[in-house]
Amino acid sequence: MQTFLGPDSGVESHLLFDRSSALDIAAFVTAGIDLSPGDAIPSDGDARIDRALAGFLFTCGPDHIRHPEPVEGRGDHVCYPLHGSLSGTPVTRAEMSPDGLRCSAFTEVDLACGGRAAIERVWQVDENGHGVMLKDRVVNIGASAFAPMMMYHMNIAGRLVGDETRIESLSLEDGSLAWRFGEGQSAHFCLPAFAGADRWSEVSLCSLPGLRGRSLHVRFRADTLPFLQMWRCQRGGADVISIEPASHRLARRTELSARGELDFMEPGQSRNYALAFQAA
Repeated sequence: MQTFLGPDSGVESHLLFDRSSALDIAAFVTAGIDLSPGDAIPSDGDARIDRALAGFLFTCGPDHIRHPEPVEGRGDHVCYPLHGSLSGTPVTRAEMSPDGLRCSAFTEVDLACGGRAAIERVWQVDENGHGVMLKDRVVNIGASAFAPMMMYHMNIAGRLVGDETRIESLSLEDGSLAWRFGEGQSAHFCLPAFAGADRWSEVSLCSLPGLRGRSLHVRFRADTLPFLQMWRCQRGGADVISIEPASHRLARRTELSARGELDFMEPGQSRNYALAFQAA
C-alpha cells in the first residue's frame, strides 16, 4: 500500500496496488471513502477481469483492449482475451521509494499473438499530495512485431454519483454531459480526445455527493491515448461508471487493420503512455 497526503490538510488518501495484476490499483481511498465499485459490477465470465473491474484502475492491453477477437492468421479458436493479456499478470519486480511517493514496477507478459512485452511502470505522487501520475513504457521484448493497444479502465462506484453529477471535458460536443448518458441500463461512448498544447486531454466527473461533493479529475497523454471512452452499467446489482482513455477507436480489429490503424512495434521498440488523476 502507498499512502500520501490528500488535498485537504490532515486528510490521508491511499492507493492499494495489486501486485498480482501489473501493479494496477485495487483501491483508491480519499477522505475515508473508496472510489472503487467493489462487487457492484457485471461479469463477462472472465475471473481475472471480474477481479480487476472491482478495483479503481486496471490496464487493458498491450495487445488488445476490448472484447475477445480471433488472433489474425490463427483461426477462430485462438483469441485475444477480454481486455488483452496484461490484466492478471503478476509483477516481476516492484520497488517503493523511502518517502512512499514513488513506486516502480516491471512486468513481463506473454501476448496472445505469440509475442512478448514488458511494461515499465512508475506511479508518482505529487509531494503536496495533489495528484497521482502514472507513466508506462511498453517494450517489445519478443522476437516478432505486434500492434500495441492500451486502455486504462478507471472504475468509479455508482453509489458516489447523484443527479447533479456531470461529465465535463472539452472532448464533449457541448463540454458537459449528464453522467447517466445513453439509454437503458448500460451505455458507452468513444470519441476523439481534445488535446491542449501540451498534448494532454482532460475529463472530470464533477460533484460526487457520495465523495463529500468532491470531483474526480483525470488527465491523459493524448498522443498515444487519442480517444476518450466512457462506460456505465446500472444493471441488476451492478452500479459503476468508468473513464477509459484508449489508444484506438471503438471498432473491430479487422476494421482497424484494414484502415491502417494498427501501428506495429518491432522487437526492441517501445511506446510511452501516461495519465494523472486527483479527487478534489
